[in-house]
Amino acid sequence: MSKFTLISHLSLLTLGAVLTGVAAEAAPKSTFDGRKGLSNTAPSPQQLAQVTSVSQLSDVQPTDWAFQALQSLVERYGCIAGYPDGTFRGNNFMTRYEFAAGLNACLDQIIAITEGGSDLDPSDLATIRRLQEEFSAELATLRGRVDGLEARTSELEANQFSTTTKLEGEAIFALGNVFDSTLDNNETVFQQRVRLNFVSSFTGQDRLLTRLQVGNSVPFGTTGTNQGLNFGPSGEGVLASQVFGDSDNSVNLESLAYSFPLGESVDVIVGATGLHFADFTPTLNPYFDDKDGGNGALSAFGQHNPIYRLGGGAGIGLNLSFGDSFQVTTGYLASEADSPSPGDGLFNGDISALAQLTYTPTPEVGFAVTYNYGYFGEGNFGFNNGGGSGFDNTNFGFTGTTFANNLGAVNAVTSHSIGAQLSWSLSPGLNVNAWGSYSDIYLRTNELDGEIWNWALGLAFPDLVLPGNLGGVIVGAQPYLGGLEDTNSFFENDIPLHLEGFYQVQVSENISITPGLVWLLNPNQDADNDSVFIGTLRGTFSF
Repeated sequence: MSKFTLISHLSLLTLGAVLTGVAAEAAPKSTFDGRKGLSNTAPSPQQLAQVTSVSQLSDVQPTDWAFQALQSLVERYGCIAGYPDGTFRGNNFMTRYEFAAGLNACLDQIIAITEGGSDLDPSDLATIRRLQEEFSAELATLRGRVDGLEARTSELEANQFSTTTKLEGEAIFALGNVFDSTLDNNETVFQQRVRLNFVSSFTGQDRLLTRLQVGNSVPFGTTGTNQGLNFGPSGEGVLASQVFGDSDNSVNLESLAYSFPLGESVDVIVGATGLHFADFTPTLNPYFDDKDGGNGALSAFGQHNPIYRLGGGAGIGLNLSFGDSFQVTTGYLASEADSPSPGDGLFNGDISALAQLTYTPTPEVGFAVTYNYGYFGEGNFGFNNGGGSGFDNTNFGFTGTTFANNLGAVNAVTSHSIGAQLSWSLSPGLNVNAWGSYSDIYLRTNELDGEIWNWALGLAFPDLVLPGNLGGVIVGAQPYLGGLEDTNSFFENDIPLHLEGFYQVQVSENISITPGLVWLLNPNQDADNDSVFIGTLRGTFSF
């Protein structure tokens, strides 16, 4: 065998994605992406199989220009390995480290053959040794990287939290004040809320979420009168970080839900507590909706269409995909599912059902239409995730507290709501989102019909000034009572406007600081009330 032929054969190693020992350069990596869960994305070295004949490689054909060279390397020197699926993948790219590892393994095999008594020209042997010396630096670096990787892997295995669960957390520090001449409780406050999410996967495609929450974030409220009557505080000024955030610093189980796929096009979620429609329904508000978390819009109203807050608790949700563009979402939630008392339970208590069709023709554009049906007992109606009508649980809106604290307190309510959402990324630096919804309500005791409206327009400016930062402007009308049969003389129905602006500064991958202002006009849907200004500085720590 000539020196030229030997070197030509060795140079063909660059055509292979894997030779014996090549894959030792890196260990598998684990990822988690919600539907897929925890999964390995790279084959382990033990999965590679030595081949004894080039015919074992299904993607290598006799007509390939390198067939003879590969055949010689396999049958004469035995230094070619294939992938577990029986392929060689000769067109894959490889790094210099991979080449060095494969070359070294092949040369060691050739030298072992010669030392066993096989004939090899001395000049060819010298060429082999020169090649080994040329790549000695890469081999030494590669061995160091593998040793370091093995040490890190051993340490992680010895100290891992769980083989099936990872811990995610968020801590919010919020400094804020409400400026309103009619309020007595307009002191500056410093509040906090902490969430710990235990995210588990048992099959690699399912997801069990267990969320613990603790905080002292007492919601802001407005107490302006309507027609001179004080109907108590409304939730117009509630911030996203204050949603269910006042636990008096006691740890609570805020959410427990399990999601899993059924085939390729159906996703299922079952919640035992704390499940909301926005948890599994596309709200089409990608930059502002953080599930009431510490990123995105400052206010609860700015997070997404209030139609998703009509109901909550325990229940089930389904997402069905039709191709790449259409998705149908359905869900049923009961806020008193755990109570065996008469009039409560999974089917006789407060219940709500939702159906939505989402159309996303491109990644930049999305449109959805939504229907929500609800039944709520006396005093329980509200856009509050099924939390009852009390102020502590009212996340925001229904600014018509005339209804909420009077007529609603003595009436069970049936509601039929329809809504529409739009999201459009006009450019990498500008996203427009808009929504609107209408609710037809029926007061069952007084036998009265009414209507509730809300709408909003939002502009998001990702990477504003610096990469990772986010600017946002929201203009809209929080849910207000547009009319109620035979009772319009009780109240003014001026449109309560909501204006919000914020700028989120991404200090690092895990820390953001967001100053902003919320301006409420015509609070309690009465233009005689003074405007309310809410200033806040939010710090978010994610881990």
